[in-house]
Amino acid sequence: MFCGKMKALTFSYDDGVTQDAHLIEIFNKYGLKATFNLNSGFLGGKGTLVRDGVTVHHNKVSKEDVRHVYVGHEIAAHTLTHPFLPNMTDEREIIRQVEEDRLALSELAGYEVVGFAYPGGGINHSKRVADIIRQSTGVKYCRTTDSSHHFEPQTDLFEFQPTVYHHVEMDEMFRLGERFLAMKADRPQIFYIWGHAYEFDIRNEWGRFEDFCKMMAGADDVFYGTNAQILLADKNEH
Repeated sequence: MFCGKMKALTFSYDDGVTQDAHLIEIFNKYGLKATFNLNSGFLGGKGTLVRDGVTVHHNKVSKEDVRHVYVGHEIAAHTLTHPFLPNMTDEREIIRQVEEDRLALSELAGYEVVGFAYPGGGINHSKRVADIIRQSTGVKYCRTTDSSHHFEPQTDLFEFQPTVYHHVEMDEMFRLGERFLAMKADRPQIFYIWGHAYEFDIRNEWGRFEDFCKMMAGADDVFYGTNAQILLADKNEH
């Protein structure tokens, strides 16, 4: 249960890009909470990338700006340099990538970072990697990129499946949102949305996403929280 409510909504955004600042303005406008997964080894970097045939800015928030950009939301780890962890054979390097990122971000954030999102698309996780992180780092939950399309709580927080990916599943995100708001829950339900803020630049979908946030905001029976506040609610961790 989430502060006496059965339903909870949370968001998760990767890479620590400068577009996060505008996304946070939208979240703050509607009283929503999110978690932002950063690669500390890339902070302050400049660049572009091509997605869906469109070139978009992929500039990273600077170390100096991390604390104030993400104030009111959660900072989580995403590895130092965004390697594809399932292909890594050296267990020590997996631990280094995750734990050194977590510790560096904890110092920048001013509180202990406990969350993690696996980097890379597709099947970006494995039981082996999840067990290494569980046993050898200070991480308390890990998010995958595998959409579940449901709201049921999950027992394995180290291979946690989000509900929906906003970029390629935006229509589905709206359908799920309507269903989530209408449902009368008699057991805990979590609506978890993830993506990258730069993706809103590809098809100029900022306005449509704000419409979604407006639709989801202000429900009396929904708790709006960060990933840690919701996933670790019964542990009183954050």
